[in-house]
Amino acid sequence: MPTLQEEPLAALKPVIYWRRSMDKDELEAAQRYFTVVLHRAAIPAGSLVIPRYTALPYNEELCEDIATLGSVPINTYHQHCYVANLRNWYYDLAEITPRTWFALDQIPEEGPFVLKGQTNSKKFQWDTHMFALNRREAGEVFWRLSTDGHVGAQQIFVRQYVPLHKLADGLNGMPVCEEYRFFVLDGKVLASGFYWSSHTEELRDQGLEFDPNEVPKAFIDRVISLVGDQCRFWVFDVARTAEGSWIVVELNDGQQSGLSDIHPEDFYSALKARLSPVIREEEYDGL
Repeated sequence: MPTLQEEPLAALKPVIYWRRSMDKDELEAAQRYFTVVLHRAAIPAGSLVIPRYTALPYNEELCEDIATLGSVPINTYHQHCYVANLRNWYYDLAEITPRTWFALDQIPEEGPFVLKGQTNSKKFQWDTHMFALNRREAGEVFWRLSTDGHVGAQQIFVRQYVPLHKLADGLNGMPVCEEYRFFVLDGKVLASGFYWSSHTEELRDQGLEFDPNEVPKAFIDRVISLVGDQCRFWVFDVARTAEGSWIVVELNDGQQSGLSDIHPEDFYSALKARLSPVIREEEYDGL
């Protein structure tokens, strides 16, 4: 008799494991398409578990608990680690993402730079906790981040600041730029939208429109091919530079990533269709 890990993917019923404090509109959309549980102990055996905003802070423990309950997470712990830590994916995408240094003493004297944790940034405190003109300022920002209750627990990295196609000025000097978020499932784009959902209405009032189809398909395909099978369900954020080219800003776990400007109904209906048994039997024929 096959073990749970050997069962065909189509045999597992998708279940959303939801964090209670998150957006209620998104929760309602998820409930229209999936069984949603609020406690890991309530996950039924034989489930394909999609932890929405519940993959952290203890992902390895969560994956072990899901296995103990007789189910499988959509991303393994190792897949989660690949996309959630810049150090793990940087070298695969080095040609299409800003140069990065993994120690403060490695950076040149002159910047500019941006600093972030291995997974998270403090972009809404741009002028004090992210942007630095030179090495001296980078040291000051590094110290502030290292004492931050959230990012301070992560490794802190320094990235080259690449000017982007700026649309507006956000909080504390943060540039709001032309940037798009793409969710990927099994090597194909699941859903996409404008990254800066907090500024969408304001920018559209100014007559600006945004379409992720602006990003060349060849570039999207290249990102997906470079990541390959390192992660099953993930996101990448892409921005247009001030010079008009495209760069990858960030990768992250699709379990933990916000929808940005993607409508919850569109996202969960697409996720349901992609994970439905009929479609999955065709897509995974022979696996």
